[in-house]
Amino acid sequence: MSEKQRISDISWKKWGPYVSNREWGLVREDYSENGDAWNYTSHDTAEAKTYRWGEEGICGICDDLQKLIFSVGFWNKKDKMVKERFFGLTNGQGNHGEDVKEYFYYLDSTPTHSYMKMLYKYPQNVFPYEDLVKTNALRSKDETEYELIDTGIFDNNEYFDIFIEYAKESQNDILVRLTIVNKSEKEASLVILPTVWFRNSWNWGYDDYQPQLHAEDADRIKVDHQDIEIKNVYAKQSLKTLFCNNETNNERLYQSQNESKFCKDGINNFVMTGNSQSVNPKNIGTKASFFIDEDFKARESRIFEFRISDKDLREPFGDFDTVFNQRQKEADEFYSEIQKGIASEDERLVQRQAFAGMLWNKMFYHYNVEKWLKGDPAEIPPPKSREKIRNYDWKHLNNEHIISMPDKWEYPWYATWDLAFHTISFSLIDPDFAKHQLKLFLFEWYMHPNGQLPAYEWNFSDVNPPVHAWAVFRVFKIDEYLKDKPDLEFLESAFQKLLMNFTWWVNKKDTNGNNIFEGGFLGLDNIGVFDRNAVLPNGEQLEQSDGTSWMAMFALNMMRIALELALYNNVYEEMAMKFFEHFLAIANSLDNMGDEEFSLWDEQDEFFYDAIASSDGTHMYLRLRTIVGLIPMFAVEVIDDEMIENLPNFKKRMKWVLDNKPELASLVSRWEVKGQDSKHLLSLLRGHRLKRLLNRMLNPDEFLSDYGVRALSKEYENNPYTLTLNETDYSVKYTPAESDSGLFGGNSNWRGPVWFPINFLIIDSLQRFFFYYSPDFLVEYPTGSGNYSNLDQIADALNKRLAKIFLKDENGKRPVHGQYERFQTDPDFKDYILFYEYFHGDNGRGVGASHQTGWTGLIAKILQPRFSKKEIAESETEMPEDVEKTKEQ
Repeated sequence: MSEKQRISDISWKKWGPYVSNREWGLVREDYSENGDAWNYTSHDTAEAKTYRWGEEGICGICDDLQKLIFSVGFWNKKDKMVKERFFGLTNGQGNHGEDVKEYFYYLDSTPTHSYMKMLYKYPQNVFPYEDLVKTNALRSKDETEYELIDTGIFDNNEYFDIFIEYAKESQNDILVRLTIVNKSEKEASLVILPTVWFRNSWNWGYDDYQPQLHAEDADRIKVDHQDIEIKNVYAKQSLKTLFCNNETNNERLYQSQNESKFCKDGINNFVMTGNSQSVNPKNIGTKASFFIDEDFKARESRIFEFRISDKDLREPFGDFDTVFNQRQKEADEFYSEIQKGIASEDERLVQRQAFAGMLWNKMFYHYNVEKWLKGDPAEIPPPKSREKIRNYDWKHLNNEHIISMPDKWEYPWYATWDLAFHTISFSLIDPDFAKHQLKLFLFEWYMHPNGQLPAYEWNFSDVNPPVHAWAVFRVFKIDEYLKDKPDLEFLESAFQKLLMNFTWWVNKKDTNGNNIFEGGFLGLDNIGVFDRNAVLPNGEQLEQSDGTSWMAMFALNMMRIALELALYNNVYEEMAMKFFEHFLAIANSLDNMGDEEFSLWDEQDEFFYDAIASSDGTHMYLRLRTIVGLIPMFAVEVIDDEMIENLPNFKKRMKWVLDNKPELASLVSRWEVKGQDSKHLLSLLRGHRLKRLLNRMLNPDEFLSDYGVRALSKEYENNPYTLTLNETDYSVKYTPAESDSGLFGGNSNWRGPVWFPINFLIIDSLQRFFFYYSPDFLVEYPTGSGNYSNLDQIADALNKRLAKIFLKDENGKRPVHGQYERFQTDPDFKDYILFYEYFHGDNGRGVGASHQTGWTGLIAKILQPRFSKKEIAESETEMPEDVEKTKEQ
């Protein structure tokens, strides 16, 4: 069976890399009285504390309900603790917020996880925990972060490369291979602890069933769980088995009596001190490890094999090489087909690692807010103060699914607008998973009864850009292209729930009922003059051009979905008309606000700005040029005559509106004027305004970086924007990378860097505009160069700038690796890619969360040839021939 055939069989996804890289410091594990999640559980207490909602591990795998977990621990015989989890700084410890301080790389995975591979670099000397905390604490926000490589711990190659691979023989029979390489010129020792354990589900007062692990010899651990098919875990080279229980060590953490004699940290204590009293001599428990103690010669490479199986096997390792070779071959064949048309070996390497990161960042996410607020029957009730600290109005939320995470260490919780972008890349390799992820957040145990989508666990009520409908339709078209059949059930069910979400936005974020939207985190923290979600001192309101533009985009997305459904059911023609009119109303408001007919488009600067609306009805521009002013480009849709002719009721109603409300029709980009091949354009921008926005966006002295479009104009680097409001002075300065402001939290970094989601939407919008305009619609690119290009050529050029971040330049260096020469030249580092949260606006260096293969995983889509056999049309109909000719030229 090929991987392509396996994808449709959900049972092959029962086991996967669904274990978090960090469970400590999370909201859902926080039972403090003040909501200080980062300090209620910590890295140093994690080895002794039983978690309530999930588990963590290094390169861990588990079943899709996380009842049984497998991961690997290590000890170099020098560290203060066994390395069972990745170390990093909390939000308060890092000078730019939370930050993992380890080097690990996701190298490969198939969609069913039939084959997976990752690399962990484990130092042989004492891990510099204290140094990392202390030195980062001394650094200001104006300084770079103090990274693990800065400590010098890798200077003499005194570390192990640990390659961890998984290959499934069948759905519940998983082979594990560790290839451990001593990179040093010296002999080095390593204790290896492949560990299996049960998530604790018996301590909370709901179900006292307790599964059991046990062993009669050193090379097999037996698994006894009423809901798990797995029967055995085998080891080829184990010295002994060690057992304890997944129970909190109360005596160590709280100086109170232990309920279990053999606690969660029992194996760690035995390995570190030889204390045999900390492990169960009867070889039973709910957590167990194989104990492997090895000395490695200089530069030696060794292989260690394990197997997690639903079978009783007499020779569990006899077919290892055969299975691994077959699964690797199938993975290569799968990606070979995906990557047809990608000629560059380096592009294929980057894309495949991007896909790997997407797949490895899938995680079991479990959170029942009502139980979390009330506390569990068998536990001490939480402090009353917690009832109003966080998420108290989301008691309906009950999540227990495999979800794509932004980053399983820095953001091991979903972010709904991030996830919308994740699904675009996922749809290229597993469209069914992409569709399921989008539908998940529309279910009643996610979506609020009022129609709001949950943002993220720190505050489910925060508001992010409404991109869900955009992602739904895009994934629908990708899926249709790949399968040659439209999944109308998916599209229709998503549309019905998105209606509720649209209504919530209209009712909650349009304070004055004038179709101008304001207030909300909007995923653009730190981009403005002040907190864009705060109430201003004298009752002024911030009218947001981006909030309004997001809603215009939402309306067009909903209209386009309704038109698609109307081709199969004419009832949806009325819904399409509703959103057509709603879009026109928003367009009118953006250009005509209140009695003074104030527009968010500033004719003086020819740019969209936020504005402050005073109680007397007057407005004042905030003339700060940010990506806020570019977001009106995203509200664009192209419809051809053929579709309109097939929808007579929509055509009739649309004609009436345009004939009887010419003031609305004139605001939109000349709907009555057909573009090439009888196409109609719906957009907030007429041709002139589009060109003027692009004049700013494509200016290297403002938005255009060698690595994409910056979030803030570079003009403010030497000339910061200043504003005095209510006797308070405000200032905004361009910073190309880490934020120099803690105003919106430790890791709020929108003041200048390149962000993939916004860049992707810019490119997507340019391609749609090009679909309407002829190739003769030319714009100066870059601004000031005297060279002119059409919009498709500009979109393609921006794609190349984003790809340039990861690809080798003429000197063989990758901008993403930044200033570290070792990462650029060392064969053991230079071709392992980290997909960061955002990128330095001037040199492309990776910044922020280092495994953000979530939305930065869009690079996989960017590298995909647009007109290959496996590609998806960039719009709802096929590209015309002259577009393909333009691409060829």
